[in-house]
Amino acid sequence: MVGGGGMERGGEGERRQAVVPMLVGLSVREARDAGNQAGVVIVSADVDGPPLGALTWPGVWIVTTQRPVPGTQVSRWENVVIEFEELRGGEHAGDREPRIPPTGPGALAAEIESPDDRSQRNGLSQ
Repeated sequence: MVGGGGMERGGEGERRQAVVPMLVGLSVREARDAGNQAGVVIVSADVDGPPLGALTWPGVWIVTTQRPVPGTQVSRWENVVIEFEELRGGEHAGDREPRIPPTGPGALAAEIESPDDRSQRNGLSQ
């Protein structure tokens, strides 16, 4: 071990190389941690744009693609580009999306009226 950093000392070539980990399917946070452990830097496709943390906060974002592919040997601390999508639902309790009410005259009344109420409203009594 070198200086308690958790990395074993190898030959010169080993210290300058890293193997790209599998990131697809991980949250962006997990991907950044995995990249750091492997010795690569995880970045968004727009390296000149906002930082990854700003693009993926708030919410849970899942890695959908990565370049280079897992298992590729790269220079240590080289960029690995990811693309990601926000995970909707699942992580939070309840469905927070508004429901679209039915439209048209009497649409809501049809849901709350009993069959007897409908027949009285239509002039049909039993």
